[in-house]
Amino acid sequence: MKPKIINFPKIQDPRGNLTFMQNPSQIPFEIKRVFWIYDVPGGETRGGHAYKEQEEIIIAISGSFDVVITDLDGSVKKYSLNRSYYGLHIPAKTWRHMENFSTNSLALHISSSSFSKEDYIRDFEKFKNLKNV
Repeated sequence: MKPKIINFPKIQDPRGNLTFMQNPSQIPFEIKRVFWIYDVPGGETRGGHAYKEQEEIIIAISGSFDVVITDLDGSVKKYSLNRSYYGLHIPAKTWRHMENFSTNSLALHISSSSFSKEDYIRDFEKFKNLKNV
């Protein structure tokens, strides 16, 4: 499975727009954890890991940032997230890092698993060796 953009419903209204997500029509997994990243200082990166089992969707609720993906085949792709009505679905065994955070950006992460430090792959060389497993 490859990373992909998921478009969420956008209900437009002159008083302000509304976007929602729900299982299973927009989210391809049962939600086990939600967290958000904010107040990232200029020039900093976040992430720099993969998960063995966990899938996640990342949404730019406010502001913008880039998610740089490295697949097991070594291909690299950058996704610029800057709208709250779509998100990036990242399957397990996908290396990612986030960069180029705008001022006051807010990244919402929706995960298929509860936190488990054992699920993290934080060493890029170990990640690259997964293709041989």
